[in-house]
Amino acid sequence: MRKLIFQQWLSLDGYAADADNSVTFIESTTLNKYSDLDQLAWLDSIDTILLGANTYRLFVDFWPTATTNDEVIADKLNSIPKIVFSATMQQAPWGNWPPATVIEGNAVEAVHKLKQQPGKNLVLWGSISLAQDFMKANLIDEYHFRIVPVALGKGRPMFESTGLLNFELFHSRQYESGLMLLQYRQRGGSNS
Repeated sequence: MRKLIFQQWLSLDGYAADADNSVTFIESTTLNKYSDLDQLAWLDSIDTILLGANTYRLFVDFWPTATTNDEVIADKLNSIPKIVFSATMQQAPWGNWPPATVIEGNAVEAVHKLKQQPGKNLVLWGSISLAQDFMKANLIDEYHFRIVPVALGKGRPMFESTGLLNFELFHSRQYESGLMLLQYRQRGGSNS
């Protein structure tokens, strides 16, 4: 069965965005080539990228025109099929790459069905509200957090209104920039 993996950049104090809903705090560590190379290799285990509408809008402004000269993962990321969950969007173009599929129905039900289908794993990037819905439904199999060594003091918390979640660490890596990769599974597993 396919896994749903949630990847998120977080500040050291647990925020997914700053008080202005910006994620510019991650830029201080994105020049770390080893983190990018690890991500490029990891993308081979993924065949579907899941995005909420807001994250799609952020991504589509950058990724479809990015090249491997700028971002080593650009071609791989752009070639992987994408699904955007939105109640208002009718289509989700991705530059010169194939467009994303838009699903406007119940995201929890849709992901439950996707996990039952054959294929590689699914990844959810950003999309905090969507991630929190998936957490509550116990759909996320792995959490991959990139912890940026900055404290924001306030902003958009990652785990707001999710209730108690108990994790076990199964992998960690520190990069020269101070960035930490922490990979967790929820204790007790997910109910796919």
